[in-house]
Amino acid sequence: MGRNRRRFLAEGAALAVGFATGRADAAELFVRVVNRSEPTACAEKDNVTIELISGAVRRFEVEAVHPAYIGTLNVDRWLPDLTNCEQVVSTAPEYSFHPARKTIYETVEWQLVGYVFAKFWRPTLVPFRVGDTVHGGFHVLQLWTRFQERAEEILVVYPGDGYWRARPLPPAHLRWTAYGTSFLVGPVETRGRPMVDVSAMAFVPETKTFTFDFARGGHGTLRLAHLDQERITLEVAFDRPIGDDRPFAALRSMYVTEFNADVARIAWRVPAGHFEEAPLPAFREALASELWAGRIVPSRHNTSAPDMILRRFAP
Repeated sequence: MGRNRRRFLAEGAALAVGFATGRADAAELFVRVVNRSEPTACAEKDNVTIELISGAVRRFEVEAVHPAYIGTLNVDRWLPDLTNCEQVVSTAPEYSFHPARKTIYETVEWQLVGYVFAKFWRPTLVPFRVGDTVHGGFHVLQLWTRFQERAEEILVVYPGDGYWRARPLPPAHLRWTAYGTSFLVGPVETRGRPMVDVSAMAFVPETKTFTFDFARGGHGTLRLAHLDQERITLEVAFDRPIGDDRPFAALRSMYVTEFNADVARIAWRVPAGHFEEAPLPAFREALASELWAGRIVPSRHNTSAPDMILRRFAP
């Protein structure tokens, strides 16, 4: 283990102990943030991986918020850009399924829809339950809400590999905004790509909460806590810490250049209390009580996609 990692682990452990015992000089829990991203010239390759590691975290928030420049947008860009993608060959396996679409839950204000794809890189479907009804599983679940006489999709999850995407309601001057950076919550592992192995999932309509069991043991919840035209806030909780041998959360995104990226900059709140920030390629590792990943200039790729914030880490 290198000197820097030993220092990060030691400082993080000391801060975690202080948080748990209520010491006034350690009012927040700090986690280790590591950049595992790799360079690429293809805008359709998820080459960004930001890991969050802590042996103490059991609760935190994930927030998707419109980028600072959202009010300046007149034209959005969201179509795929396959420039320089000729040499990018997927090595993931591909399994066949019978395509299907099913509305799992519906009220006047809310709708949960599940899809089975014709092809997917994982071989099995994760059982999904709503109330007393257990469904055979879906590759993606979409949560919709009704806002200003329109149906708005605000959250998606892929139970087969644990990927989530979230977005706020669109601002007044835009009819729609794009998804961008994905996030993972739970014991993150790499099987060709970062993923969370989920063995079962459910939805509790009364509290707008997803529950999920991990194949490695333990379970977690993700609750919709707040939604408006600026941000969507999700509260995540685990029944026990994931441990410091693997990430408890990760961001997955793409970066080619600052003008062609879903995330181009990182900002983090340090133990001294202030924020530091850096271009994504320059960031390596830090201790943080809050992490922001986003853009400050419009991108050619998913221009309206939200920034991501992870914070309020707690045992």
